[in-house]
Amino acid sequence: MNTSNTRQIEVEAVLPHAPELVWKTLTSGELMKRWLRMPSTGFAAVVGTKFTYQTTPAGEWDGIIRCEVPEVVQNERLVYSWKGGHPSIPEGYGAVMDTVVTFSLSRAANGTRLRLVHAGFAIPRNERAYANMSDGWKGVVKTIGELSAEEEGAQ
Repeated sequence: MNTSNTRQIEVEAVLPHAPELVWKTLTSGELMKRWLRMPSTGFAAVVGTKFTYQTTPAGEWDGIIRCEVPEVVQNERLVYSWKGGHPSIPEGYGAVMDTVVTFSLSRAANGTRLRLVHAGFAIPRNERAYANMSDGWKGVVKTIGELSAEEEGAQ
């Protein structure tokens, strides 16, 4: 019997930048590496694109997070799957994870409302990832704002 449930991380912030600028920060491969602090390979904001992130391996898990983009609405919404882990790791770091990350952008009076939802953490298997990434995503949203400011200054 499966007694696990799922949780999601939600982070929201209003960034003082136009949605187009925040979108550029979200979808530029070079900027993505900076705000997520993990190398990515093959990303494009195009439906059907498969790409990877590389993080620290654990046990039999190679540290590769496999992603696929099922939805893109330019300057408004980016969705991708986030799958990783290895079946030999029952829970904790490196346990199998099959989740979805959604970035939603909407105009706000003073910029852009960015809402990030990372959904599908199976508890207790993904408890550690959920705890670590809850704080991690807060930092990511802050960094997206900082990088958007840099991009705006460079224009």
